Amino acid sequence: MALPHARSGEVVDVQPLGARLASGKTAALFKSEDLELMRLVLPAGKALPPHRVPGEITIQCIEGALEVGVEDGSHVLRAGQLLYLRGGVTHGVRALQDCSALVTIALRKQPS
Repeated sequence: MALPHARSGEVVDVQPLGARLASGKTAALFKSEDLELMRLVLPAGKALPPHRVPGEITIQCIEGALEVGVEDGSHVLRAGQLLYLRGGVTHGVRALQDCSALVTIALRKQPS
């Protein structure tokens, strides 16, 4: 069963989860041919291994704190902070505290 995604003109709540953070799940909120938006939820100590995607990325911490490791070091993001990564940058994410973040990925079409 496919997860429901936001439709054009639909309002999506991206406020902090607060007390619901511990039971929250990562979910895709929207996906089109050119853009994907996800809410990433990670408990403290959990991580996403280093990976890369062709398109540009933004990671906006909504609550908690996370560390984004990139090729030239790492960056700690706290609530209200955003990090931009160009396409193809290898990055990994580790939760320093229970956290949620909005991740936007510009999707690049593969040449035919």
